[in-house]
Order: sequence, then C-alpha cells, then structure tokens
Amino acid sequence: MKIEVKLEETVQETTVIIIARKMSEDVTRIVEKLSEETPQVIAGFKEDLLEILQPSDIFRIYAANQKVYAVTPEGEYLLRSRLYEMEGRLAAHGFIRISNSEIVNLSKIKNFDLSYTGTIGVTLSDGTTTYVSRRYMSKIKAALGI
Repeated sequence: MKIEVKLEETVQETTVIIIARKMSEDVTRIVEKLSEETPQVIAGFKEDLLEILQPSDIFRIYAANQKVYAVTPEGEYLLRSRLYEMEGRLAAHGFIRISNSEIVNLSKIKNFDLSYTGTIGVTLSDGTTTYVSRRYMSKIKAALGI
C-alpha cells in the first residue's frame, strides 16, 4: 500500500481519495475506519464513578503528576487520554492549547489580561486564572485576531 499526502493552502475541506485496482477487504476497512466519527463526549472519572462529560461543559483540561484532568462546574474529573489526544478531539469544539500542560475552552474565557510583561493571563468564567506560555503566545494571538 502506498500513502501520499498532498498539502494545499487553498483547500477548504480535507478530502481523502482511495485509488485501487478493485474493491478489497483492505479498502473496505480503510473506508470504515475513516468514516468512524470521533465520540462527541468525554469519559471522566470522579472517585469510583464514570461520568459522561459534554465538551461544552469543560472549562479546561490540564496535565499534572502524569495524569490528565478536566475541570467542569461539577468539579475535576480524571481522564484516561493524553493531553495531545484531547487537544485533537476537542479542537473542533473551540479548545486551544495555552501551554505544554493545558488546553482551554475559548467559549469559557471571561477575559485576557495583557498587562503582564511577556505573557497573557487568562481568566475563565469559573474564576480560575491561568497563563499562556511564551511558546503558545503567537497561536493565541492568531486565534484572537490580535
């Protein structure tokens, strides 16, 4: 099997084209795999309970002590995914990475404090304050159009 990726800046929507001599089990498997939708809910653990979290309820997701946590109005939940996996799954829901250890829900941001020299303070609607690391400043500024 040969895989080719072609990047074009003018493309509006990603398109996958499969070219094969005939329909086969491999082609069918690839089509099925590409057609699977990513679940729109997140499984969070709190004590001995597994709860389903809606992306719109999550304020932020952060990594600490080699574990990943999601913060919602109901509290903190342990996630069984890595931070980069959550970032990929939630990018379409308005989440953006602000540091190596944290992603935030843009719709849950109350304000940005630009008074800090060399960094941006972020206040979430739940009152939590966090900071954008220097490495992610340009990404945040681009997302905000500043």
